[in-house]
Amino acid sequence: MLNPVLTQTGPVQGREDDGVRSWLGIPYAAPPWGRHRFAPPQAPTPWSSVRDASSYGPPAPQGLQFPGLEIPPSTDPAPDCLTLNIWAPSAAPEALPVMVWFHGGAYLAGAGSERAYNGTALVREGVLVVTVNYRMGVDGFGQIDGAVSNRGILDQIAALEWVRDNIAGFGGDPQKVTIFGESAGAGCVLALLTMPRARNLFHRAIAQSIPRMFFSPPLAHSVTQAVAAAAGIEGTADARTLATLTPQTLADATRLVISTMGNRADEWGTLAYTSSSSGPIFGPIVDGDTMPEDPWTALRNGAAREIPIITGHTRDEYRLFTAQQKRFSITTEEADTALHIFAPNGDADGYRAIMPQAEPGELYEKVNTDYLFLAPTLQAAMAAADAGGHVFVYELCIDPVGGMGSPHAIDLPLTFNTLDTGMGALIPEPTDSVIESGIRMRSAWTRFAATGNPGWPQWGPDQSVQIWGGENPVVRYPESERLELSLTDSCGALELLQHQELGR
Repeated sequence: MLNPVLTQTGPVQGREDDGVRSWLGIPYAAPPWGRHRFAPPQAPTPWSSVRDASSYGPPAPQGLQFPGLEIPPSTDPAPDCLTLNIWAPSAAPEALPVMVWFHGGAYLAGAGSERAYNGTALVREGVLVVTVNYRMGVDGFGQIDGAVSNRGILDQIAALEWVRDNIAGFGGDPQKVTIFGESAGAGCVLALLTMPRARNLFHRAIAQSIPRMFFSPPLAHSVTQAVAAAAGIEGTADARTLATLTPQTLADATRLVISTMGNRADEWGTLAYTSSSSGPIFGPIVDGDTMPEDPWTALRNGAAREIPIITGHTRDEYRLFTAQQKRFSITTEEADTALHIFAPNGDADGYRAIMPQAEPGELYEKVNTDYLFLAPTLQAAMAAADAGGHVFVYELCIDPVGGMGSPHAIDLPLTFNTLDTGMGALIPEPTDSVIESGIRMRSAWTRFAATGNPGWPQWGPDQSVQIWGGENPVVRYPESERLELSLTDSCGALELLQHQELGR
């Protein structure tokens, strides 16, 4: 057994396996239920005896079940879910860089305890890894009368404060903290880069496939009201009223609202057209308080100028969602509809002109990819670079044997070397080339955590990007033509917010 590590709330005892130590299920905040429901995270109750940290804490209540997520259903109506997990080398001569992971899952599902996020492979590269559970759905991201906004991200800030105050005892350097996340986790990273309450809590950031969905308060409130109505609450749903419902009741109501999103186009604009498997109905809220301004504007104004950033996306992001929906054949009419909804400025002909030979299925996939991930990711990169920041961009372009190219989330098994679980199913037959890309990617991530430089040129006028795949070259950004078209959009990455404000 390992010697106990003393934290500010009490001693914890982990375990050791094959040269890697781990401490699991450590509370960084009190359970967010009862009098703490819909409140900012509160300090956990201290303990005096040694706490067993050899098993994960329970996940936060899940709003959806996604393929690849290995989270067993929970019947606990009030789980002690605000916990984190730590992996560290058994021996290290000095304090090591720390990488703090925020999971994805459409702001509705996921947990730091997923086997896909085991920190062992990254730890062997010379870092500490921390994974975090946070509130999701209405509890984490609903805009509720009488409650603070962005509670899920405030949970993450509380976890980062815990890391600042305690990680040295586990062998980590609190002055070298890198936050990283994918999909909704990348959206949280983008938010944290620009939120005043997160300032000085981390020093580098990696955002893998940033999603578009950042909400204005009116739109976020409308979504929350729809969920409340689906749960049987009439009229305005405030914190006191919603607190009478269990998280699972709200999760069930959320699924019902998602299934009828297409009927809300007049009310919700483009949000109503995003599918249940790709477009979350919750996300960070630009409330003017916890998040004073949208992150793209904040980055352009220099909010994170001193924080080196890696960001990028997969080549075939949307292909995961068409596969989940079993939409293997897209008609010309379906492609035309998607182009009119999602193409920059609704210019379907202009979008079609840059891919004149593309079949309907390719057009459908590309325009959804660009709207949901490519544009918000690259616009964040350019905003930070324009402000004088240090920004490094990548694109993942592997083609696994028996797979479906490089869809959304295929970077997860490469990031953590967890090809045997979760989204590792997207790589049924890992080739030497795919394995090598993963090795290089993990090496770049950990080098960046240590030095702020992953090993390829920064984003600039020449649009140099690191390609993960094949020979792993550094080239001019392959999607430059589609990126340039996205920059003509009068609303850009903020289309959803502005449409709601205009009542579109």
